[in-house]
Amino acid sequence: MSETQQEIDQWMQAAIDEANQARIIGEVPIGAVIVKDGQIIGRGHNIREHAQDATLHAEMLAIQEACMVEKSWRLEDTAIYVTLEPCPMCAGAIINSRIPKVYFGASDPKAGVTGTLMNLLTDKRFNHQAEVVGGVREAECASLLQTFFRKIRENRRKKKKMAGN
Repeated sequence: MSETQQEIDQWMQAAIDEANQARIIGEVPIGAVIVKDGQIIGRGHNIREHAQDATLHAEMLAIQEACMVEKSWRLEDTAIYVTLEPCPMCAGAIINSRIPKVYFGASDPKAGVTGTLMNLLTDKRFNHQAEVVGGVREAECASLLQTFFRKIRENRRKKKKMAGN
């Protein structure tokens, strides 16, 4: 499975579109898509806050959908594109579902385990490893998150100010 830069950009755009769906509903704007043979077979965006379920990250939802489409928990010959570097839970799901290639946009200095804090996906102690490509459309993916959290901080300051008056 060898993707061209145009295909990588196309699939990351689909993940960005998913992230924007999360943003619209007030969720942290993270999106993911899983691609096989030039087709999206799974997609997801964060719905953790709405569902009050810590496991409902974009990657987890995309993996669930792809497994249903493939009628298998093995997602070999696929690639996942995600706007933020996967966390430990999502990296574990990527390992368990045998996804061989991971593309991510922005690095996550607090929870990223596919290169930033460590790389679980290339650790030979696990029974499956994945190739990881980070920094795909990084500025755009990081900007989604920065803008989202800036607005949250601004709203908190406004509420605090109004409560103090």
